[in-house]
Amino acid sequence: MTKLETESLEQQLLKIGELAKQTGVAVGTLRYYESLGLLEPALRSSSGYRYYTADATRQVQFIKKAQRLNFSLQEIQQILVSRRQGVTACPLVQELLSSKIDFLEEEIQRMSAFKAELEAYKKLWTNRASDNPDRDQICSLIEGVQ
Repeated sequence: MTKLETESLEQQLLKIGELAKQTGVAVGTLRYYESLGLLEPALRSSSGYRYYTADATRQVQFIKKAQRLNFSLQEIQQILVSRRQGVTACPLVQELLSSKIDFLEEEIQRMSAFKAELEAYKKLWTNRASDNPDRDQICSLIEGVQ
């Protein structure tokens, strides 16, 4: 590519700072996304500047939306790799989403059981007299927990 062609292409592309401004994502974060393979510059100048197509804006917005749905960067990478390979990513997204829902169901059950345990302690301790401050115990309520 000639210098003139490179300069013309650079004018059509976004610098990393412009991409950061358009997406509301810090430049350092965009560089991190690049290191993970989530985002690729269309061009790198001889001086090291990164240049991105308008599609990069859409890709960063996709990453942000996926993160709002609690997809990890590793999961997002799986989705993007699948798409780059020409495979529709939606079945993978549905599978990952089902796993997240299953995990949340288990977490809700654990948290409900823990809440019930705390409520039992609260009821047990409601009318209990306070510790004597002259004793060595920090708090007999907690120290008495099985």
